[in-house]
Amino acid sequence: MIQVLFVCLGNICRSPMAEAVFKHMVDQAGLSDQIKVDSAGTGSWHVGEPAHMGTRRVLRDYGIDYTGRARQIIQDDLQTDTYIIVMDESNLREIQRRFRPHARLHRLLDFAEELPERDVPDPYYTGNFEYVYQLVVEGCAGLLAHIRRQENI
Repeated sequence: MIQVLFVCLGNICRSPMAEAVFKHMVDQAGLSDQIKVDSAGTGSWHVGEPAHMGTRRVLRDYGIDYTGRARQIIQDDLQTDTYIIVMDESNLREIQRRFRPHARLHRLLDFAEELPERDVPDPYYTGNFEYVYQLVVEGCAGLLAHIRRQENI
């Protein structure tokens, strides 16, 4: 089973949005029996909380269900067969600092080649959940294509 873990700071805005969008894409592609999707945060501030209401609203607007709860990333999440997909450079550096090097550690927007951005901005501070959703969709589509090529599925 291929595992994909999306990571942001608190696991209430960007990473649960990416988790829900990517899982929706995986389901639509008929690959849910081959790809497991999850999310976590580098911080512990929101552990146990539902996703931010802005994330839930934008997902609902696009017909995507999400009922997950925030959690913090742990060492066991970094299995060698897991794709660790972070939302920004800060998340990338934090994971590199706290855990061993990981071959499948990437920023989400590295898979969105047409976009000039490399970091998904945190809508917790800006309120721009719709813009973040559009970035997440682009990144997730590119990530799914990448995984399908890499894993021959």
